[in-house]
Amino acid sequence: MTKLTSQEEKELILFIKEWIRSHGYSQKDLAKQLNINSSRTSEITNKMKDFYKQGGYLKIAKNLIKIEQYWIKNKKNNNNNNDDDLSELEGKETKPYNQLDLNVNLDLDELMDQMEKDHKIN
Repeated sequence: MTKLTSQEEKELILFIKEWIRSHGYSQKDLAKQLNINSSRTSEITNKMKDFYKQGGYLKIAKNLIKIEQYWIKNKKNNNNNNDDDLSELEGKETKPYNQLDLNVNLDLDELMDQMEKDHKIN
């Protein structure tokens, strides 16, 4: 994968900051889920760059989706213990939201495969 441009990096960080706020969490909460020691924007940016190198925007999206599912699951269960990490969610079948007319019967891997297939067509 190529590197993120400076503009793409800025837009991604702005998106992530707004996304975090929309869920009522902080950069510290995100850093904890990403298993990084610092909640500084530069550290989160470096983690996103690593994801991008591994698989582009699809890899970034997949990881953010897992975190979002974990956060929503915690809110639904009224579990305010944010000390758990994303490893609890790994391996468990979760149902995505029915946003953007996505097939809710697809699991996350199938959804990512479909996104990759759609991306190659364009």
